[in-house]
Amino acid sequence: MIRIDDLGMFVRSAALGSFTAAALEADLLPGQMAAAIKRLERELDVRLFARTTRSLRLTAEGEQYLPTAVSVLETLKHGRETLRSENAPLRGVLQVAAPSDLGRNILLPWLSAFRREHPQLNLRFFLSDQIADLFREPVDVAIRYGLNHDANYVALPLAPWNRRVLVASPDYLLRKGSPTVATDLLEHDCLLYLQSGRVYDKWRVGAQTVQVSGPLFSDDADVARRWAVEGEGIAFKSWLDVSADVKAGRLVVLLQDHPGEPLPLSLVCPHRKQVSPAVSQLHSWLSQQLVTLKRV
Repeated sequence: MIRIDDLGMFVRSAALGSFTAAALEADLLPGQMAAAIKRLERELDVRLFARTTRSLRLTAEGEQYLPTAVSVLETLKHGRETLRSENAPLRGVLQVAAPSDLGRNILLPWLSAFRREHPQLNLRFFLSDQIADLFREPVDVAIRYGLNHDANYVALPLAPWNRRVLVASPDYLLRKGSPTVATDLLEHDCLLYLQSGRVYDKWRVGAQTVQVSGPLFSDDADVARRWAVEGEGIAFKSWLDVSADVKAGRLVVLLQDHPGEPLPLSLVCPHRKQVSPAVSQLHSWLSQQLVTLKRV
């Protein structure tokens, strides 16, 4: 089995061109350095150095193997640094943006609990149904619905299984009846709201897209959910937004054989280098919480 220490001695000997210099640097005897190289050569069954009394140079096999040894050592170093940073207390400020209804009804208590586990971390939470511009607005990460079509962003999946669902209250269904096919929605009161600055009235249900209408509209997506709970009509919402109402019996999922469009949830940041320990741990924390809401 190859020893990691022997790999390090090989890399330093190659860099310095001398067993003696590498041994001095590592506070070892030259004989110990030479023994380490012999062990490595024995494990690899190749000769790594061409040695004379006056010079030390890599063989062709040594030159071929050197990048691999360097890569292995760098990977181990990165893993060690990551582990140390993840175990260190989180400090500083973490600025998070999220959709208003998801943030208010689901994420808020989870973020509060996350902050309690990391008391040296300051959390700033911004709620809006407008998509946050991570390059202009004072946020570090955004929690977003939908697929990441912007190559400039890094999207870490939180709930890739999430979908839109049609929901209405038992009271509404008792008064108006239940739709049996997607086109039945044309005869129902559909609850409308803004999405990306436009009225969301083209609902993709199963294989069909239906342009719906209704007497109620709001610029706050959570209002549509509240109207649905009050029996005012049918809403087409993220499962995450309505899961608690469905489980409590306040809402009923409709047309279950005609699934709504996928609506994955992700944690988005501008660049992979900005995935700090705080961002990484928040992603892990939220993923664990969200899996408890997965629809079965």
